[in-house]
Amino acid sequence: MIGRVYLVGAGCGDFDLITLRGMRILEECDTVVYDSLIDERLLDFAPAEAEKICVGKRSGHHSETQENINEILAERAAEGKAVVRLKGGDPFVFGRGGEEAIALLERGIPYSIVPGITSAIAAPELAGIPATHRRISRSFHVITGHTADDALTESIKKYAQLDGTLVFLMGLKNLRKIAEELISGGMSGETPTAVISCGCTADQRVVRDSLSRIADKAGEEKITAPAVIVVGETVRLDLSPNAELPLKGTTVTATGTKRFTEKMAGKLTMLGADVKILNTLNVSEYRENPPFDTALRSIEKYSMIALTSMNGAEIFLKRMRRLKIDVRRLSGTKFAAIGSGTAEILEKHGIYPDIVPEKHTTHELGCALAETAAENDRILILRAENGSHELTDILDRSGLNYDDIKTYNAAPDWENTHSTAVSTDFIIFASASGADAFFELGCTLSPHTKIICIGEVTAKALAKRDIKNFRISKTQSVQGIIDEIIREV
Repeated sequence: MIGRVYLVGAGCGDFDLITLRGMRILEECDTVVYDSLIDERLLDFAPAEAEKICVGKRSGHHSETQENINEILAERAAEGKAVVRLKGGDPFVFGRGGEEAIALLERGIPYSIVPGITSAIAAPELAGIPATHRRISRSFHVITGHTADDALTESIKKYAQLDGTLVFLMGLKNLRKIAEELISGGMSGETPTAVISCGCTADQRVVRDSLSRIADKAGEEKITAPAVIVVGETVRLDLSPNAELPLKGTTVTATGTKRFTEKMAGKLTMLGADVKILNTLNVSEYRENPPFDTALRSIEKYSMIALTSMNGAEIFLKRMRRLKIDVRRLSGTKFAAIGSGTAEILEKHGIYPDIVPEKHTTHELGCALAETAAENDRILILRAENGSHELTDILDRSGLNYDDIKTYNAAPDWENTHSTAVSTDFIIFASASGADAFFELGCTLSPHTKIICIGEVTAKALAKRDIKNFRISKTQSVQGIIDEIIREV
C-alpha cells in the first residue's frame, strides 16, 4: 500500500508558530524528513517511534542533495508510511516544495500541502516592520538573495524600479551586492533598509540604516544568518510589539516527560520566555497488560479510580477506547486526580474528578481517598511502575480495598538526552524521578542556573545529591512553577 507525503510548512522561528493542521499531522506521522532551520522542539510532537531524518539544507552545508531528498520521500511513502516533509517557513516560498511536489507527481505518490508562516512576512512583522501600509506601501515583493548556483540574480537592478517593499530571503552573504545593484538601478542610497537576524525567536536582532550603509552596519553588528533583508519606506516605522511580557528575555529548561515539557513550554512561551525542552524521562506504555485489561473489562466493581499523573490519565482513556468500553459504564464511579493537569485531561473527555487535593502530591491524594472512601469501596489505582509507596501505605493503614495496577514506565531517556549541558536562567524539575534521570543521564547545570522544583518529594531527590540551591513552587502545579519563576526574575 502506498502511503502519503505531507509537505508541511513549519513556520519560521519558534516552534509554536506552526499551524494546528501541521502539528496534528506531525503527531500521526511515521517518518519526519526535516531541515536544519526548523526549531527542533517540533520533533517532540512526532510519535517517539517515528523515524526522524535530518536533510540539512542550510546555506553552505547541504547534507543531502535535493534529488536524494526526493528519493527518501518517495521510498518511505512507497513503504506505506505517512511521511512529513517538515520545511522552514512555507513549502512553496523558496523552500523547494515545488520541486518535491513535481518529483512525487512523477512517481505517482499522493501528497498534501500544509502552508506555513513565511519569514518574508513574519520576521519583519515581529521586528515592527509591516510588509505593506496603506499610506506608504501598497505592495511587497519577495526575492531570493541567491540562486541555485549561489550567484546573485541578474535582474536585481530591475527591482529598484518596483513600487512597494522589497524583501530578500537568504541574501545576507550578498547584502553589499544587493544594495549596490539596487542603487545602480536607480534606488536612492538613503532608502530605509533593515536586516533581521534569527527572526521570530528570542535571539532576534535587528539593524536599520540607509541602503548605502546597511552592509557596513550589519558587519559592525556581526549579524548572522538566517536573516531577512527589507528595503523600503515601511522600514521607517517601528511597530514592534510593546505588550510587556513578564518573562521576556528569560531562558528556561523544562525537564521531565514529553507530556509535561510540552505543556510547560507552551505556557512559558506565551509569557515571553525562551524555552528549551529536555525530555529526560521516556514514557513507555505497557502494551500487553492483562491485569489492566481485566480491571477495565470489569470496571463496574470499582467505586473509585485514582490517577496519579497526566500520562496515566491519557493511557487510561486510550485503553478504554482500544477495548471499546462504553464510558456509560463509569456512571457510578468516582474519580480522583492528583492535580489540575491530570484533571484537565479527564475534563477534556467529559469526566470531572470528584477529588483533586489542594496539594498535588501522592501523600495528599492518599489522604483524600482515605477520607472519602467507605469500607466496602474498591479503588482502582492506575500509575507508573515506580510510583510512590506512600499512596498504598495510607490506604493500607485505612483498611481500604484497592487494586494497584502499573500502566507505564517512566525511565531515563538514554537515546535522546545524554550529557546535555544546561546553561539557561532557570531549570524546572517536576518530579523526583525526573530529577534523578537528569543526573543519571550525565546532564550538567551551570552555576548561574536557578533550580525550580515542584513539591517536597522532588526537593528531597535534589537534596540527596547535595544540591541545596533550589526553590520549591508554592503550589504544586504548572502555574505554581510559572509564578515562582516570575518571582525570581
